Amino acid sequence: MADSMMSKAATMEIPISSNGDSRNLAEDDSLEQDAKIQWSLREKVGSPAGLRDLQQVMVSGPNLNETSIVSGGYGGTTEGIIPTSSIKGPAVRLNTDFLGNRRIPNEGQGSNMHHGGSNSSMTAEEATRGVAVEKFDIVKKWGLNTYKCTKQMISERFGRGSRTVDLELEAQIEVLRETKRKYENVLHLARALTNHFYSMVQTQHALGDTFADLSQKSPELRDEFGYNAETQKLLCKNGETLLGAINFFVSSINTLVNKTMEDTLMTIKMYENARLEFDAYRADLEELNMGPRDAVTMARIEAAQQQYQIHKDKYERLRSDVSIKLKFLEENKVKVMHKQLLLFHNAISAYFAGNQQQLEQTLKQFNIKLKPPGADKPSWLEEQ
Repeated sequence: MADSMMSKAATMEIPISSNGDSRNLAEDDSLEQDAKIQWSLREKVGSPAGLRDLQQVMVSGPNLNETSIVSGGYGGTTEGIIPTSSIKGPAVRLNTDFLGNRRIPNEGQGSNMHHGGSNSSMTAEEATRGVAVEKFDIVKKWGLNTYKCTKQMISERFGRGSRTVDLELEAQIEVLRETKRKYENVLHLARALTNHFYSMVQTQHALGDTFADLSQKSPELRDEFGYNAETQKLLCKNGETLLGAINFFVSSINTLVNKTMEDTLMTIKMYENARLEFDAYRADLEELNMGPRDAVTMARIEAAQQQYQIHKDKYERLRSDVSIKLKFLEENKVKVMHKQLLLFHNAISAYFAGNQQQLEQTLKQFNIKLKPPGADKPSWLEEQ
């Protein structure tokens, strides 16, 4: 029905000459243009969306009752004219501007977008797969290395495997461990002395306050209580000075034992692990060299030789680091302990000799500053 309506709307009076040619070239051009528009409309009407587009492109126009269909003869007479007054239908006119402004989707654009999305998804999948393979290789290498080291350690425990030994370095390491144990004992005893002496100083302080209070309340014993109160306060003051020296001694020993020595022992632990790995790969290479020499075995021997060389270089580098750190540690230990032992001796001697000036001079000599009483407590402004 739509095709019939459009054919009627697009039909015009076309006179035909006797030789079959058009009378006028301009009329032929308009006929060709109308035929193209009619074909475009038929393509659009073929779908439900085309019917909606047809309603948009149709606007008010001349009535179909005013048109006629002419089939001219050879003489160009009016015979064969068919009146169209009986044809009823909406008056339509083609809106070619709307057809020109319609955007035709690019068929290649959708395919390009789909192709780009598939490429991005494939790239993400390949990246994820690469990360998974890399992690698997890391776990595989770690498992193989752990197996070899465990096998070497068990062989050494049962006396079946050989181990690389540096006698001089091993002796120095053993001396360091023994020294650390002894210094830890000194640190423990010095802390115990500090705690006990602090309790004694607090007791002397309380005893001095009690004597001073009794001297005010006992007129007959005022002088005796007063002398003892002053003595206890003086001992308390000297005790606080000695506590400052002992605390400085404890702090220095703690730094030496738990930081300097511990750092060297961590390097020694890394050296021992490297030694175990080196012996494990060395034993693996020796075992392969004792086997047959076919193509597969030669490839394994070459790979084992590379791993052996890598762990050998690591072992030698860490052995050199341990030797250097042990040397510096010994020099630092002598320097620190010389100063701290001199401080401890002078402070203890001056305190028990009752030489207050020498005790204060000892603290000045080692640049020790005592905190005033109540310095650790926050002020009333900070408590607000």
